[in-house]
Amino acid sequence: MITATATKIEAILYLKGKPLSLGEIAEYAACDRAAVKEGIIELMDNYAHRDSALEVIETPDGYSLQLRSDFHDLVQTMIPVELGVGALRTLAAIALNSPILQSDLINLRGSGVYQHVPELVELGFIRKRRDSDSRSYSLQVTPKFHQYFQIEQLPQILSNSQKEEQLELELKLEGVGSGEWGVGDEKAGGDEGVRDKN
Repeated sequence: MITATATKIEAILYLKGKPLSLGEIAEYAACDRAAVKEGIIELMDNYAHRDSALEVIETPDGYSLQLRSDFHDLVQTMIPVELGVGALRTLAAIALNSPILQSDLINLRGSGVYQHVPELVELGFIRKRRDSDSRSYSLQVTPKFHQYFQIEQLPQILSNSQKEEQLELELKLEGVGSGEWGVGDEKAGGDEGVRDKN
């Protein structure tokens, strides 16, 4: 049987939803620190012997009632991730160019990348590794990205040589000689611009 003090501490930890120091708990529970310490030990012991999804643990910031680590994967699938538009666009750029150097991503998306990348790494959507050929980091999406956004395969981004081959093929199909338009024309107007010249 659990004491009234331990039950009160449990309610306080549940309602606050964040780690609390002994002093804070004592203030909320209107009792002394020694009684709180006894109540915390009792509560921790009680949760350790329960078949529960919750646990009472001591963190660097204080004592906390939280979900057991076994259930962290469930949190990731049940609670939607809130990403700002900028971070989502950065994630899309990484996904479409994966792997991409962080320096190239900064050129593509701007300095906001410095805030977005740590957030995306923490959420488990991207992996960041030191690139051996440069002083930058290599970024790529993780299996969690594919699972969370329910994307099995991303569209392939064509290399410049593949774009040229694609353009030549399209021009041949339209009855235009393969040497009429240069690569510069393709870059300036894209496929549509080349077609408009016919």
